[in-house]
Amino acid sequence: MKRLVWVLTAVCAFGITTVQSSAYAQEKIKVLSDGPLRPALMPIAEAFRRDRGNEIEYVFGTSPVVHKKVADGETADVLIIQPDFVAELVKSGKVVPGEYPVIGRVGFGLAGRADAPARDVGTVEAFKQVLLNTDVLIFNNVASGNYFATVLERLNIAEAVKPKVVRIPPAEVFERIKRGKGNDLGVGTIPQIVADKNLRLIGPLPAELQSYIVYTAAPMSNAPSPKAAKAFIAFLGSPAAKALFAANAVEPGNAR
Repeated sequence: MKRLVWVLTAVCAFGITTVQSSAYAQEKIKVLSDGPLRPALMPIAEAFRRDRGNEIEYVFGTSPVVHKKVADGETADVLIIQPDFVAELVKSGKVVPGEYPVIGRVGFGLAGRADAPARDVGTVEAFKQVLLNTDVLIFNNVASGNYFATVLERLNIAEAVKPKVVRIPPAEVFERIKRGKGNDLGVGTIPQIVADKNLRLIGPLPAELQSYIVYTAAPMSNAPSPKAAKAFIAFLGSPAAKALFAANAVEPGNAR
């Protein structure tokens, strides 16, 4: 009789543990992320689902937009944005304090329509000539666009190309390129260019002119699923995630 009671107790305990593990695995994780990482983060979500059983719900926007959403009270489990914005949200109590390593970075490239002819932009001089010979030069009106404006200054062609420059919100840059002609070019993040079949990556900015947007991942203080959030952040530093970052033109970072 005692043995029967022990067996029944063990079975019940195992059942409770199984139910709890299953419930944990079914938790959906909400992630607010900067848009340039989207091509890599989508397959990473699928890999994480296969590994852990958790679904990932992404909400994409620029880092300033994500920062404002969180500052205004939006709740999520994980933020993937630029480190300076994470630091501000730690100070305001929105993000759990801690050291959050870089999970990846993205560089900038020159894009044309898919049917645009190939061009040599491998050197600073070649890049400069392509910009001088384009009909329209499109880039955004936020921080990364401001950086490219300084590139034009460094090349001493800012005044020469000024009549052909079109500066618009980030979400509109690629659509404007696709509506244009084959000699209309734009500047954007390489992962987003490569992921769009209607665009052609003419080439990355030359090394001497290249800049990168760096990203980190951090858990929110009021995360609905804190354990699952921590597991996802750890997964972003795994070999599987790093391979998916690299395959989608994101240089992997050093997340753990």
